[in-house]
Amino acid sequence: MTTFWLAILFCHLLAMAFFVGGQILLVGAIVPVERGNPDPARMRAMARRFGIGSLIALVILAGTGIAMAFHLHLWDSAILQTKLGLVVLVLILTALHMRFPRAHALSGVIFLATLAIVWLGLDLTR
Repeated sequence: MTTFWLAILFCHLLAMAFFVGGQILLVGAIVPVERGNPDPARMRAMARRFGIGSLIALVILAGTGIAMAFHLHLWDSAILQTKLGLVVLVLILTALHMRFPRAHALSGVIFLATLAIVWLGLDLTR
């Protein structure tokens, strides 16, 4: 693997780590602590900040993912097609979650779908 493609993979994995790691941090630490806070504006501010970072991460993931799929000739892969289908699902569910932020079940489904995307990404590297 050339240094260029290694850098592309690095950016892809870093963006994925931000997106998934941020979800774990929100669900595991921030939401439980802030849920009892009488000032809900703090929680909204943290969620908004994570949302902006997630949007940036998703743009990086899309760009690097498309580049790697072309480079590795993966467009015919059933694994990639399944992964892309889950990505679309996560985008739709995220938009719904932004519209209905109190629908906590959406957060759980988004997180599980995101983990499935990561798993499929690992499967593509075999």
